[in-house]
Amino acid sequence: MIEEMKKTIQNSEKYSWGDNCLGWHLVNHPQLSVIQELMPPNSAEVKHKHLHAQQFFFVLKGEAVFEVDGETVLVKETEGMYIEKNQEHQIRNESEHNLEFLVISQPHSHNDKVTI
Repeated sequence: MIEEMKKTIQNSEKYSWGDNCLGWHLVNHPQLSVIQELMPPNSAEVKHKHLHAQQFFFVLKGEAVFEVDGETVLVKETEGMYIEKNQEHQIRNESEHNLEFLVISQPHSHNDKVTI
């Protein structure tokens, strides 16, 4: 039973999104979502906001460019970015290397996305 609680990208639900980006649902619960994501070089998510979910992004490898409410910030490995509900945001990989990160949402952010 406890072994089933151990999560990796190998034993988690995989999906694709955006510009050839990948995600793995490590935790997929209505009140909490933890996803490991991979963005290839020069890819971006659409600008959007979440009406209910707050999110925390944590960079594992590479560098992420975040645009939040019109301001841009570079987030490097072992750094994170907190996004409050209703904040317009976008994550981009403007580098020549893969970007790997965790995104933690509370509550779950799927079906809560409003494209800007």
